[in-house]
Amino acid sequence: MRAQVVVARNIRRLRVARGLSQEALAVDAAIDRTYVSRLERELENPTVAVLEKLAIALGVDIAAFFDANAVRSAVKPLSGGRKRMVG
Repeated sequence: MRAQVVVARNIRRLRVARGLSQEALAVDAAIDRTYVSRLERELENPTVAVLEKLAIALGVDIAAFFDANAVRSAVKPLSGGRKRMVG
């Protein structure tokens, strides 16, 4: 499996496992939400600096993005739609 595919799938897998939207991860990592989307869709190659920001935001070691064994099964999507604001 290509490294770009492994990294993209692991970013998504780790984000979904923590129940984070792309927007929430982007805010926590101080990167643009559309960039997170493009990374997960294999349209961008992240720099080491971006991977470091994502790893910190996700609470994982940067090596977790390169674990090819972790991406063998499909990742279930988060429930769709925006959360309603109360108040």
